[in-house]
Amino acid sequence: MSSLGSAGDKPFTQAQYLDVLDTLRQTPDGNLAVYIHVPFCHVRCLYCACDTTVTHSLEKVDQYLDALEREMGMVTERIGRRRPIQQLHVGGGTPNHLNEPQLARLMEIIESHFTLTPESCASIECNPRRASVGQLELIHGLGFKRISFGVQDLNADVQRAIGRVQSLNMVRDVFLTARQIGFQSINLDLVYGLPFQTPRGFQTTLDQVLDLGPDRVACFSYAHDPARRPHQHAIDTAHLPSPAEKLALFHRAVHTFTEAGYRWVGLDLFVLEDDELYTAQVAGRLYRNALGYTTSADRQVLAFGPSGTAELGDALIRNESDLRVWQMRVNNGQFPVAWGRRLDETDRRRRQAMLHLMCNLKLPASSAADLDHEYEQLCRKAEQGLVEISDEGIRLTPQGRYILHGLCSDQDDRGDCGANQWRFRMPS
Repeated sequence: MSSLGSAGDKPFTQAQYLDVLDTLRQTPDGNLAVYIHVPFCHVRCLYCACDTTVTHSLEKVDQYLDALEREMGMVTERIGRRRPIQQLHVGGGTPNHLNEPQLARLMEIIESHFTLTPESCASIECNPRRASVGQLELIHGLGFKRISFGVQDLNADVQRAIGRVQSLNMVRDVFLTARQIGFQSINLDLVYGLPFQTPRGFQTTLDQVLDLGPDRVACFSYAHDPARRPHQHAIDTAHLPSPAEKLALFHRAVHTFTEAGYRWVGLDLFVLEDDELYTAQVAGRLYRNALGYTTSADRQVLAFGPSGTAELGDALIRNESDLRVWQMRVNNGQFPVAWGRRLDETDRRRRQAMLHLMCNLKLPASSAADLDHEYEQLCRKAEQGLVEISDEGIRLTPQGRYILHGLCSDQDDRGDCGANQWRFRMPS
């Protein structure tokens, strides 16, 4: 089946996007979030699934910021300037690839078009290899409360195989510096399924991460797809764990973090017990949008930069992923939309049902009726003891949580990319 919000959707016309923005303008006090994609890296990691460009040119980054300012101006001219936003997320790529003046300018662009309130939550993704004390102090001073560091794995053999060498001492120094500076939440990202990962080696990484005491840990699945990402040809498939071995690695992560007091949220996130996301999951009101997990199901997401994915009302919309194409269209005064889809009522209800199951691990019977052929698939999973189906609805069993990726897969190709890199689909 075709996916909702996948690259197979037809391109949105300028008129269609204007119509979506005009609808948003009519709700000026809406629950609004902003995602910004920074499409630059110093080097390309071999496992990467992000839309990014390797550059050392300050001019190229400045030109991107010029275009970003134009794109933001075009959108806010339509929906209203200086609207308050509840959530800001800067992802990539490597956002901290920008130097300090460029990071300051990025925030100036945001604040000239939107209003960050004391209640706004601003988060940013960073590569610890690019983080200095001065840069982290600046990022915190610019108003970012949450920071996420890509660790992936701390084993030297794994790091060499994926082209991302960073010592435990360096990661620890960056983490403790961020903690001392005063970030409200420090998150670490891991990836399982990488070459040379073994149960013993991955366990060492998990223990080392636990010793740091992060507020959240994301454990993403690596998907080897060199046909779409040619740089992955450099990874020798002979050294990748088998599917069974890969699942065992994730099982080890679940056991390690839950035994240490973390709570498993959704697909692949581990949080402390007092985290608002865990509280929402227990209450059955956890949600997921283009920024990741959230406690707000009605939040609308604007996205800027190449490959940014927006969720506005009944529309899913994605920008051009190619930096040059995105920049050219913006500089020509066009919205850089590559594709989009407006969901009809059936699509919307079905999508909400699958998201609810993915986030809250259960689905009331009233919502289960909104599923189409997915219900048949879930019935087959019930025969395997992975889900329970009753008059009250559908519930994942503890064993069923491990095949959640297959039930409603939106993370298979994410790597350590920004939170907008996701699709919503059910396997055929």
